[in-house]
Amino acid sequence: MGDDSEWMKLPIDQKCEHKVWKARLNGYEEALKLFKRIEDEKSPEWGKYLGLLKKFVTDSNAVAQLKGLEAALAYIENAHVAGKTSGEVVSGVVSKVFNQPKARAKELGSDICLMYMEIERAEVVQDELIKGLDNKNPKIVVTCIETLRKALSEFGSKIITLKPVVKVLPKQFESREKAVRDEAKLLAVEIYKWIRDALRPPLQGINSVQLKELEEEWVKLPTAAPKQSRFLRSQQALKAKFEQQQAAGGDEADGDKDDEPAPQVDPYELLEAVEILSKLPKDFYDKIEAKKWQERKEALEAVETLAKNPKLENGDFGDLVRALRKVIGKDANVMLVTLAAKCVAGLAAGLRKKFGTYAGHVVPTILEKFKEKKPQVVQALQEAIDAIFLTTTLQNISEDVLGVMDNKNPSIKQQASLFLARSFRHCTQATLPKSMLKAFCPAFLKQVNDSAPEVRDAAYEALGTAMKVVGEKAVNPFLADLDKLKLDKIKESADKVELPGKKGGGVGAEKKAPAAKAAPPAVAPARSSGPPKKAPAAKLGGPPKKGKPASAPSAKGKKCPETKEFVETEISIEVCEERSATVLPASCMQLLDSANWKERLASMEEFQKAVEQMDKSEMPCQALVRMLAKKPGWKETNFQVMQMKLHIVGLIAQKGSFSKTSAFVVLDGLVDKIGDVKCGGKAKEGLTATAEACSLPWTAEQVVSMVFAQKNPKNQAETLNWLANAMKEFGFAGINVKGFINNVKTALGATNPAVRTAAITLLGVMYLYMGAPLRMFFEDEKPALLKQIDDEFEKMQGQSPPTAFRGARKGGAEEDGEEADEQEENGGGAPDVMDLLPRTDISDKITQDMVDKVGDKNWKIRKEGLDEVAAVISEAKFIQPSIGELPMALKGRLNDSNKILVQQTLTILQQIAVAMGPALKQHVKNLGMPIITVLGDGKTNVRAAAMTTLQAWVEQTGMKDWLEGEDLSEELKRENPFLRQEVLGWLAEKLPAMRTVPSDLMLCVPYLYSCLEDRNGDVRKKAQDALPIFMMHLGYEKMLKATGKLKPASKEPVSALLEKARAVMPAKLAPPPGKAGAAKSVSGGAPAKRYVGVSFILAVTCSFVSCSDNVSVLSCKPPHFSPLSRRQGVLGKKAPVTKATAKDEEDRSGVIFILVPNGKEQRIKEEKGLKVLKWNFNTPRDEYVDQLKTQMSTCFARWLQDELFHASDFQRQVKAIGVMGERMEDELEGTVSCLDLILKWFTLRFFETNSTVLMKVLEYLKLLFPTLSRENYHLNEYEASSFIPYLILKVGESKDVVRKDVRAILTMLCKVYPASKVFPFLMDGTKSKNSKQRAECLEELGCLIENYGMNVCQPTPAKSMKEIAVHIGDRDNSVRNAALNTVLAVYNVCGDQVYKLIGNLSEKEMSMLEERVKRFAKKTPAAAPPPARQAAERERPQREHPSNPNATFMRKPAQQPQEDVPNKLNQARAQNAVREHSHPSIPKEFQLDLDMIENDHTRVSELPDLVQHKLDELLEPIMMPEPKIRSVSPHFDDLHNSTASTINFVISQVASGDINTSIQALAQLFSMESLAREASMGVLKDLMHGLITLMLDARVEDIEDGQQLIRSVNLLVVRVLEKSDQTNILSALLVLLQDSLTTSSGSPMFSELVMKCLWRMIRFLPETINSINLDRILLDVHNFMKVFPKEKLKQLKSDVPHRTLKTLLHTLCKLTGAKILDHMSMIENKNDSELEAHLRRVVKHSGNFSGMKSDRGTEKGQDDRMSKAKVSDILSEIFKKIGSKENTKEGLTELYEYKQKYSDADLEPFLRNTSQFFQSYVERGLRVIESEREGKGRIQPSSTDSGSVPLNGEEMKPAVYYERLKILRQRQGLENNSRGDSGPMRPITSLLSKPSVASSTDMLQSKLSQLKESRESHFQQEQSHSHSPTRCSSPSANLDDLKKRLERIKSNRQ
Repeated sequence: MGDDSEWMKLPIDQKCEHKVWKARLNGYEEALKLFKRIEDEKSPEWGKYLGLLKKFVTDSNAVAQLKGLEAALAYIENAHVAGKTSGEVVSGVVSKVFNQPKARAKELGSDICLMYMEIERAEVVQDELIKGLDNKNPKIVVTCIETLRKALSEFGSKIITLKPVVKVLPKQFESREKAVRDEAKLLAVEIYKWIRDALRPPLQGINSVQLKELEEEWVKLPTAAPKQSRFLRSQQALKAKFEQQQAAGGDEADGDKDDEPAPQVDPYELLEAVEILSKLPKDFYDKIEAKKWQERKEALEAVETLAKNPKLENGDFGDLVRALRKVIGKDANVMLVTLAAKCVAGLAAGLRKKFGTYAGHVVPTILEKFKEKKPQVVQALQEAIDAIFLTTTLQNISEDVLGVMDNKNPSIKQQASLFLARSFRHCTQATLPKSMLKAFCPAFLKQVNDSAPEVRDAAYEALGTAMKVVGEKAVNPFLADLDKLKLDKIKESADKVELPGKKGGGVGAEKKAPAAKAAPPAVAPARSSGPPKKAPAAKLGGPPKKGKPASAPSAKGKKCPETKEFVETEISIEVCEERSATVLPASCMQLLDSANWKERLASMEEFQKAVEQMDKSEMPCQALVRMLAKKPGWKETNFQVMQMKLHIVGLIAQKGSFSKTSAFVVLDGLVDKIGDVKCGGKAKEGLTATAEACSLPWTAEQVVSMVFAQKNPKNQAETLNWLANAMKEFGFAGINVKGFINNVKTALGATNPAVRTAAITLLGVMYLYMGAPLRMFFEDEKPALLKQIDDEFEKMQGQSPPTAFRGARKGGAEEDGEEADEQEENGGGAPDVMDLLPRTDISDKITQDMVDKVGDKNWKIRKEGLDEVAAVISEAKFIQPSIGELPMALKGRLNDSNKILVQQTLTILQQIAVAMGPALKQHVKNLGMPIITVLGDGKTNVRAAAMTTLQAWVEQTGMKDWLEGEDLSEELKRENPFLRQEVLGWLAEKLPAMRTVPSDLMLCVPYLYSCLEDRNGDVRKKAQDALPIFMMHLGYEKMLKATGKLKPASKEPVSALLEKARAVMPAKLAPPPGKAGAAKSVSGGAPAKRYVGVSFILAVTCSFVSCSDNVSVLSCKPPHFSPLSRRQGVLGKKAPVTKATAKDEEDRSGVIFILVPNGKEQRIKEEKGLKVLKWNFNTPRDEYVDQLKTQMSTCFARWLQDELFHASDFQRQVKAIGVMGERMEDELEGTVSCLDLILKWFTLRFFETNSTVLMKVLEYLKLLFPTLSRENYHLNEYEASSFIPYLILKVGESKDVVRKDVRAILTMLCKVYPASKVFPFLMDGTKSKNSKQRAECLEELGCLIENYGMNVCQPTPAKSMKEIAVHIGDRDNSVRNAALNTVLAVYNVCGDQVYKLIGNLSEKEMSMLEERVKRFAKKTPAAAPPPARQAAERERPQREHPSNPNATFMRKPAQQPQEDVPNKLNQARAQNAVREHSHPSIPKEFQLDLDMIENDHTRVSELPDLVQHKLDELLEPIMMPEPKIRSVSPHFDDLHNSTASTINFVISQVASGDINTSIQALAQLFSMESLAREASMGVLKDLMHGLITLMLDARVEDIEDGQQLIRSVNLLVVRVLEKSDQTNILSALLVLLQDSLTTSSGSPMFSELVMKCLWRMIRFLPETINSINLDRILLDVHNFMKVFPKEKLKQLKSDVPHRTLKTLLHTLCKLTGAKILDHMSMIENKNDSELEAHLRRVVKHSGNFSGMKSDRGTEKGQDDRMSKAKVSDILSEIFKKIGSKENTKEGLTELYEYKQKYSDADLEPFLRNTSQFFQSYVERGLRVIESEREGKGRIQPSSTDSGSVPLNGEEMKPAVYYERLKILRQRQGLENNSRGDSGPMRPITSLLSKPSVASSTDMLQSKLSQLKESRESHFQQEQSHSHSPTRCSSPSANLDDLKKRLERIKSNRQ
């Protein structure tokens, strides 16, 4: 008992393992209770017993074992993890439980097995039970059989796989143990319930007594199918339904779909395959060739015996089939022929689909042999060919059968038709498509009229069968010409036909046919349309089919009359006269053949009138046209009569029911007159009308053959011209190209040049529809002619065929479209242009000798044979599919030991693919599959050649044939890592583009799973890549179910991989769109057309993104391709469409980017985890390209990827990029999801030399980044690092245009990727060996610093600057300059601190830098960007480009909304700097809006900031994009001495319809004074009128970036005012002002703007007075004053015009004095002029204009007398005063007065040795005094309201405002750094240079105090001298006012 107490304390799981059986028994009991108690199936408690479960069932103690079994059953039923134990537990049950004597133990064991099945472990349990059948203990065997029987009875044949059970069943009937045999019998009865007769063949070998007993049992079974009564856990819904039915009484729901029994099992599937090739007699091949027929018979009998095996194992049966074929075809002994046919039938039945490879070789021989009349031979041949049919498809053997349909031997014709009739019974509507009927029906129709009755009957039977299978509607269109009797016979045959599985006969099948086809609408009408006889013509499918979708709906509605062609028999001339007489006037009939032409003409007029009034139903067309053809008919000599006659022909054809019979009457005459000068036009109209009535294909064929039968070159040329035009009008559908080609070739060889030209033009039109294959017809022409043809094709390149608008009523296009759809469904592409090429039959040239050579033992002879084969194919060019015994011979060479021969064979197979075209399909199984085997070769080059060959084949055949059958899975079964890699890669590439796949693809899944666990890493990777693609077609559920057959160890990892693949599974391609879809795709071009007529103002909103130096003047609103380029460049490019089949075209209408959920994230993850190659290389290796292809295959449309990776034709890549650009907006989400792959593909292009592709890539990128920016998308690190470094490589490109584009893209890039992160990439770029790249990267770095401040410098400014400074010593001049410019940019941002950052430089480098800083540094004091702003930059780099950080003392606050400011990337910084230095630049405009600030109580002690109008770029040339026209060169300024053509080019761009181009060109023109001065007054007047009107247009302000646009135009106005001839512009403005004041409708703002321009001109008069023709100006003023005398001028609402005029005259007088009166020579009556009186008054008071100013003569005299020494003394004294703190203001005043007196005084010697600061201080002081003295009095109160326009004539300098502000601040004791928002006020534009950089705060303070004092004294001086009424405002009053308001602000803040 002590022992007991020990184990009693143990936990349950330890008890279960205890060595004492009682302890175990107790443990099992407790475990049983525990298992029933645990409710959660996923409880961790279950895990404790996972390893113990086998011990539960295999316990050595019988009592404990019984309890253990109960516990195990409870565990399996309740635990989630129980499935993991299935293998070991069931194995234990079989070996240790089924042998127990206790029935209860066996029962529990059996229950455990069934419970495992219920929890989805049926396969494992079944395998273990079948293993148990081999056990020596009969008890175990009996129980295993019994358990299997129970399982089948309860779970049914869907869950229990019967094939392995049936395989072992016969063995059980041979057991010695009766119990085993009895149990086997019960199992056989149970199996029979489920699969019925399929069980008979496998059991044929058992004892006959047993079989008889079984038969008796089987007969007793009920006929109703059994039902599943126990369900898996996953079938709980079915279980509930089953229980419901049981409760309701059982069988009502018998028909329920879910409860249907498993599909009928094919007995063939249950059989074991027998290998027979090795069992053939060794001397078989010798005997079969023996002369004695008995020996041949022995050999055949041996084969017949072997072939009787119902299932044969696959192997190479090629030699055997060839031997049998030879006997059938050539043996004279009919008995042997019969025997050989039986052998073939046996092989076909035993191999099934695997025999399809050999079908093409045997069928022609059997068909030829049907000439034998002996019934037993015919019967054997029939059995053979029927068996072969089941192994292949109708399509594959159709050519062979059609070849014998018109054989001379009636027996062959009869048997061929009977064979087709039998074959049709196995077909469905899908496998007997219209295209097949189209091919066969004409042949049957011939046979229906055959002289032999047996042939006719066979044809009736075949047609009847076809009618039964596809329905009457589908066949009827082909039977249009048959009489009723024959039609009835066909229908009678159809009624007799019984289809397999449709015993009910006629009606049901009849009804089903249309129902099945109901899905695509309008099939029936389309089927019945078109001429029945034109099989070849209808073959021309291809692209044109989609071209006319519009005809489909119209034809749909009018089924009956429209789709049937009007057929008419020929009628005699007498009948014609009778019928004509009823509808034509008698006089008309009489005069038709009158000798007098006038009478004939009158007769024609009556004829015409009668025809016009006739109704269609009563018009006898044939009779009328025969009347017209009556003598003189078409030989009519009078052209007027002839013209009318031809016109009437056209009328009749248009109005009546015009048949081909009628057409034959007129065509001859029309063709004869087509070349006539006078009648040709009418003849062409007649032909067009005939073509509309009888279809263009038919008419064209007749006309061309007629005209080339003549020898009239004029007629030939005009006919070809008419045909070319007609093709455009009617479309290309149905045209029989073969019918034309020979005639066109004749025309090309004609001596008459007009005929040749017409032929080439016609070819050009045909090229629009057919594409490149058309050229293949003319390969043999002379090179000169071929060049002409190529030139014509090149002209057509990129054009799309025009929309057809004639001929729609016949519905032909619809029929073709339908055919295309049908062919699509069947997996083949639509008939291609390739089908039309003339093909040669080379079977005669493939001699036996050649085949023997190819198979010779000596490799040299084998090579010779292959060379001969290649030569035959090359010579033939295009070949028919019959190539004799060549396939078998080549197949042998694919496993040749000599690899060179293998490669040569592969090359020949590529040749065959191109030469044979789509007909290659029939060779896929026998020749295509061996190519796949070669993919396993050890040599890389052989594998590559095999893959190329495979791709070439697939291009011709499509994928469907390769996936059908077991062949592909057999290849994957081979454990060859190379083969598996290649095949899986190939499948992953091809499968995504397929809409449907054959179900046989499922056969590859087990091998795909084994590849997932392959020991080779590459195989595993390829298998993982292929997994989502397989899942896309087969579905997750199916693939998960397939894991059930895996070993338990494999199942878990594979299931995990399936889950992973499920997440990235691409979406399946949508089903092909119907007619509506086609229509949609064609009209896809329509939206583009909407944009063409955009108005001027809207065009303005288009992007101004500069392609040259990246100055983006307006941010890009909708960044698409420009509308025009979209139309022409993308939609217009048509080549892919012409070449593509209908299938391709439908594929291309779908999406181009497939959205894969988390696809990009997965790729990033894989790259981080190093599962794929990191995108980092110096030059891309093949593995990178392959990796990219693989990644793209899942998310790019198949066709797009093919185009992007097209090896030879770069145009295909260009077009693909075009499509991507065009679809960017529509598929933005897709573009973003694939962005990393797109950018990676572009990086590959950067390593290529093709500039066309490169430019297209850059064009796309310039679209892409603004679009991403607008969508607020940011590049992630993964995308940026795999793209930006490679983009930077191209910045060093030798081509200027590429560099500019790359710089533009880098600028845009900063909107979607932080500038601080772009900086390090550029730093890496400066280390390049390419000096251009170094220079450009340095320039770009400078721009980044200039635009974003020093924070972009990463990792630190100091480190970056040291690296940049290194390049100052570079040996390349451009790099040195760029480095200096970059350092200069830093200097402009952070001042002298730059010297600390760059570290130590050599003396030479430092001097270069100092010189650069001294000459080009900007003159404003530096201020680093405020931290808030920099933070904002970092946060939002992609949305804004901050303005230049050194533009003013104080930056705008970061909170202020920032407009998209142009980002300067000056192409040539040094030049621009020079330009800035030499020309005065426009300063910033400063203004205060005190009203706004007063009301702002949010800030403390803050003064408003200065508004910084970002106009400092206004002097830069504007750069704008031009969507199509090349932009004006960015270096245009440098082209002063350029040729006239360059100038003409720019001037031509001014007239461009594109506002961008126009403004840009104008800006360039007016930046060159020599050109600008050429503009006349009239031109300037019109230009200014246009520009001012644009600025005032309210709509501009409403659009986004409207303000920016106004500024751009403002810039242009400033340029025009500065650079034009000053006389002309002043004159133009005066005339413009006069006009604006005269018209009452004009806007007052217009006049105001004109006056502002005038004020600006007045302000610069002192500088420009010498260049102005004063006589002309005074004449204009005189004319103005005549229109507006003083009184009238004062009556205007505003007095500004009056004051403007006075100011102009006042200034002129001030500058010229009394001499002004001498310049009135152009005024006729000076004395009457109001102007003269005014001028005299002004001159009289001229002495008072300025207290400082004296008469010019006096000045000059003083100047003369002034000695140089005296001058030096005076200036020295003045400069001393300026230098002292006390007298600085006095000194500056004296210096100003001195300069006024002596304008030519040279101050340079005195300033030369002073500091930069002192020079700028003096300069500023003089400017302040000048501003105060000249500008103060001109501040006009009336003009202060004109604030909305940035252009003005305000004379106050910005510096004045600035200095005033400083003084006010100082007075109020406020600091300098206060900030505030500024409201808009009138901007000021001037031409002063920017102030210099300050370095000392103290000096700044003292300067400000001096300025304050000088200002006060000057205000007083100005007041004392102010006499003019325009200067009446008091500055002190203004100051007081300002002071008070500032006080209020201050108190509010406190």
